[in-house]
Amino acid sequence: MTYLAAMAEALSEQPDFNIFENKTGLAEDLKFLASMPELCDVTFLVGDTREPVCAVKAVLASRSRVFHKIFYSSSSPQRKKDQPQKENKLRLFLKRSSEPLLNLQNTTEKPAQSQHQTLIIEEFEPDVFRQLIEYIHTGCVTLQPRTLLGLMNAADYYGLDELRRACAGFVQCCINVDTVCALLASAERYIQYKCTKSMVQKVLEFVDLHGNEVLNLGSFTLLPQHVVRLILARELKADEVTKFQAALMWSKKYCDNSSLDLREIISTFLEFIQFHKVPATILMKDIHPLGIVPDHIIMNALAYQADPSSVEPSRVSPKRVHRRRELSVQSSLDPSGSTTTLSSSTSSDINSDRHSSDGKPGLEGGYAGSPLGRPN
Repeated sequence: MTYLAAMAEALSEQPDFNIFENKTGLAEDLKFLASMPELCDVTFLVGDTREPVCAVKAVLASRSRVFHKIFYSSSSPQRKKDQPQKENKLRLFLKRSSEPLLNLQNTTEKPAQSQHQTLIIEEFEPDVFRQLIEYIHTGCVTLQPRTLLGLMNAADYYGLDELRRACAGFVQCCINVDTVCALLASAERYIQYKCTKSMVQKVLEFVDLHGNEVLNLGSFTLLPQHVVRLILARELKADEVTKFQAALMWSKKYCDNSSLDLREIISTFLEFIQFHKVPATILMKDIHPLGIVPDHIIMNALAYQADPSSVEPSRVSPKRVHRRRELSVQSSLDPSGSTTTLSSSTSSDINSDRHSSDGKPGLEGGYAGSPLGRPN
């Protein structure tokens, strides 16, 4: 009897239920739900191309306070827009008195299509917003360098703190020679958001340490001009010949897509090249024959190499003497402007030093090859 009692007591302590989970299946079903417009009740038209991205309002609102406010808050601009005009008392009375009859007649009709909303999203790119919606519906998303910065800012914008933290953590892992240019290019699109500055700082610190490798990338030529200037202006671990070559690569690429002269384009980079650190043989045999660097810059560099005291420092390195460049993510316009860009800041205006002390405009360039793409 004792054995049977102990056995019965042991059985009574075991739970009479079991938990079964299939989160993967649920995530796939919700992902499928968001891909079917007829099953969704909101469509976002995203970006300049107005690409449609569908979603379920209830899911969005339950996961994001911002979306909840957009769809269900009485103070939402969108809901105010959708509210009908006020009706006079007589019309309101007639409407209420006829509601039972109308409800009876509409029992077999389809739900009103006006419940489906269409919103325009201009702040984010279609790929970025599509990933955001996918994460909200399924709880998972594939992080990738191309859309990382946009997704991190979108997560911050819509109050998805866990996704923002995941993106910020992934930044450290994804910064490498192959991704720095893509990250900097995306930073231009989202420079007005607060998450951008910290990531750009980390990317530029990586560029500082891997200057020669970054400057030799083919994707370097796809960066905006002011971003190229920002990189060349920094204290890179790169030799001046490589910097010269990268500047010319970018300028030649730009010339292929415009009618501007190569000398005119490359002149914006000359101030960041320390030509007095380029060997004299390369200056005379490779750079001077290109005809894109003024003679006075070549002569000043050669004179400095022969006797540093014979040339004023500002003539050979106008943008580096007694100045320290630091990252500045700021507006390219005045404080009332709306366009923001990546830029570099110095103790003096960047345009005021474009001319050398003798009043001649500065130029710069580079050539692909050995060492600059021309035979010795």
